Amino acid sequence: MSAVGIVAAAGSGLRLGADRPKALVPLGGRPLVVWAVATLLDGGVDEVVVAVPPAEREAFATVLRGTATLVDGGDTRTASVRAALDASDPGAAAVLVHDAARPLTPPGVVVRVLEALAAGAPAVVPVLPVVDTTVVVDADGVVTAAPDRATLRRVQTPQGFSRVVLAEAYRALPLGEELTDDAAVVRALGVPVRTVAGDERAAKVTVAHDLALAELQVQR
Repeated sequence: MSAVGIVAAAGSGLRLGADRPKALVPLGGRPLVVWAVATLLDGGVDEVVVAVPPAEREAFATVLRGTATLVDGGDTRTASVRAALDASDPGAAAVLVHDAARPLTPPGVVVRVLEALAAGAPAVVPVLPVVDTTVVVDADGVVTAAPDRATLRRVQTPQGFSRVVLAEAYRALPLGEELTDDAAVVRALGVPVRTVAGDERAAKVTVAHDLALAELQVQR
């Protein structure tokens, strides 16, 4: 099936302690965004659209070297995905939304998401089991509940959708409203979200420690 990949790459590098947008921070000699775009293309998407900070468009164009279409991202992730979706091929059957901050996601995860979409799922997310005990706390930090972790999953990206479904979900989402991820946007429309196996290598790079761990993986 025809598929377009969207990479949300307009975030700052503040929590990472970087002097540039997080997506331009190098890992193993190349920026995080280059890893993310390559993962999508190697996994089978036909084109990639990257939402970037407007002031850094030239820097992104330099490192991506024509491998992706660039659009100006918004002040929020939701705004960036909206902009990239509007700029993507309207004829594509599927859209995969990926985070530049998950650079080492194996292409096999992309393949699994695409296969689930091709089999008829309207929305698909890669997930991993929760291995630690997870608790609910109140405003004072007191534990109030301990959900059964057998029913809990950690959600990763790329998240895949029927393009028709994702476009409709974003049209229905009020401007300015922010949800946790794109799966939440389609769930708000009442669309069921299927899961496929994620991968531990798809860990998110948020702080300097995460980047150091990713560097160790690259050097193996």
